[in-house]
This record gives sequence, C-alpha cells and structure tokens, in this order.
Amino acid sequence: MNSPEQPLPSFDEVLLCTAQTSAEQVGLFLRRCLIPCQGGSKIYAMLYADELSYDVSCRAEELFQHLQCYNSSYRLIILCNCERESSYLPSAFSHYKVHMIPQRSRAEIQQYLQRHFRVAQPSGSAAAVFKEHMCVGIVSSERAGMGK
Repeated sequence: MNSPEQPLPSFDEVLLCTAQTSAEQVGLFLRRCLIPCQGGSKIYAMLYADELSYDVSCRAEELFQHLQCYNSSYRLIILCNCERESSYLPSAFSHYKVHMIPQRSRAEIQQYLQRHFRVAQPSGSAAAVFKEHMCVGIVSSERAGMGK
C-alpha cells in the first residue's frame, strides 16, 4: 500500500486457512513462498493459521524448516487470531512475532481498497448491488440468522 497503484495480492500469494485446509495445500503455498523463482519479490500471507489442525501445523513447520535454506529473502506473513495465538503454528513461529501498528490512517486504507475493488463498467455485474459499484461488500446485522 506504499503507492495507490500497487496491486492487491494475487490468488497465489494468499492462503486462507480453515480447519479443513490440507497439508498438501499448505505445502504448495510454502513452496511458492520459499523456493526462489522468476516471479519477483512477492509478499505471501497465510491467514488464520491458528485454524489449521495439529497434524497439518506440524507438517507445515517441518516443511518450513526444510525449505527456508533455499531462500533467505522470502517474505511471509502469518496472521492469526490473537485469542488463539497459543495454538501450534503461532507458537512455533512466536520468535518471529511482530506486533503491527497500521502505518496509514483508516481513511487512506479505505480509499486504497475502494480504488482496487471498484468495477469500472458495472453493467450486468453484481457490483451494481453494492455502494459505489464495489465488487466486494459486507452485509451485517445485529440479529443472527436473518437471511444475510
């Protein structure tokens, strides 16, 4: 987000983890991150790593330890819920832990996201439903289960 022109991460740079995420999926992601290639210097993000099962987390740590010798300049961010930071993977990587404070104001972050999530030609697109032709929207309610 250093520049308004800087793109959002692509699909291969982000792994959204759940309890059903397999060791194979995590392995493929770590290989993309840790094995050098011609793709340039991407920043990889593993989201909700605390959701991974114990077995998958153990295998991910082992693979990381094995692969990191191939690339000393990798860029990997592991994000997890602070309430579950005692789960396996966050604990295993706790010595790399960095507390982040946003460097940009909320308004600047919102402007950056609006720039990248706005559909140029909303004709026939679901973006016509959302405010200002955004292709992403958040729907919330105070009452649970109301058909969102």
